[in-house]
Amino acid sequence: MTKDIRVLLIEDHTMIRMGTALVIEKTDGITLVAQAEDGQQGVDMAKEFLPDVILMDIGLPVIDGIEATRLIKEAGLNAKILIFTSRDSDDDVFAALAAGADGYIMKGATPEQLTSAIVAVNEGTAWLDPAIARLVLSNVQRQISSDNSVTPLMSSKNSKNTFGLTEREMEVLALIVDGLSNPEIAEKLFITRATAKAHVHSILQKLYVDDRTQAAVTAMREGLV
Repeated sequence: MTKDIRVLLIEDHTMIRMGTALVIEKTDGITLVAQAEDGQQGVDMAKEFLPDVILMDIGLPVIDGIEATRLIKEAGLNAKILIFTSRDSDDDVFAALAAGADGYIMKGATPEQLTSAIVAVNEGTAWLDPAIARLVLSNVQRQISSDNSVTPLMSSKNSKNTFGLTEREMEVLALIVDGLSNPEIAEKLFITRATAKAHVHSILQKLYVDDRTQAAVTAMREGLV
């Protein structure tokens, strides 16, 4: 029997916290183990309760959600951190992902989207709200066009490929991050469309992601491009 996903909710706004807690508690397969009202309390509870997933607001008192995320990741806890916020500025998004967040969802999401995101990050998928995914890809495309690199917040070119990607797959992944379609990748690399499609499929499997957007985010966070 599959065990429930244990969730820690870190949110300082009482009504939002209560509403979110209600959604979680009504969802089969997900259990709310604790709630925190500020970032430091959240870090302490993460160490105490060892949740599978942490729902993390950014605008928290004492220490903000980005710093709390960094501290939890540095503590070596296995919890996946899903940023749950109304903030969608470039700085907040990239700072949160650079701190080690595993996903980013807006507070305007439906209960179904929220629970899907919790399940996804628990399974190791880099879940992004569609609006945030567009922001990330747009930023990367601008960076690539201007200086053929990605934002330093998101990657380090010294990072090693630990996913077993071949040299050709690394080339294809870079083009995915650049926003190219399969036909465009085929044309760029002088390969058939079927071959390009096969490379993309292999990349998704090796990165343990479900789509191209998630592959691009993983590539940036792991310094693969």
